[in-house]
Amino acid sequence: MFKKSGTPTENGKFFAAAKNYKEGKRKPAKIKVYRKIRPGVWVDMGFYNLLDAYKRSEGKREVFKFLLQPTFEGIEEGADYEDLLHNRTIPGEIQREVYERDKGKCVECGSQENLHFDHILPFSKGGSSKTSSNIQLLCAKHNLQKGAKLV
Repeated sequence: MFKKSGTPTENGKFFAAAKNYKEGKRKPAKIKVYRKIRPGVWVDMGFYNLLDAYKRSEGKREVFKFLLQPTFEGIEEGADYEDLLHNRTIPGEIQREVYERDKGKCVECGSQENLHFDHILPFSKGGSSKTSSNIQLLCAKHNLQKGAKLV
């Protein structure tokens, strides 16, 4: 929970925030969550509220476990659901599916470096971020060459 200097580690900070929430001292901390697809490749999963924390022994080491709850704060009541769904953000599940389908390589040249999730039908032209059939992996070079073209 603490570094040798006595200051809290990042896990220690999360642990303290969860404890303070449970004791009614603060609102739940809003946490930005990422999921690891493979070394160096992370998917943005959105924001969650931090509700609880505990430590568990797993063999030779203790690990922190955190209880998170998806937060929908900021979504207006009665907002048009279709407008809410059409945004540029590609859900983590779609990113994972595309990454596995494209075998973690640019579909143009096979590079595994500096990969981007690209809309086949560009978002600016109405392309969806919510279906894997409209998303592909491109390296930076090929993604920048493509731009908002339908090529």
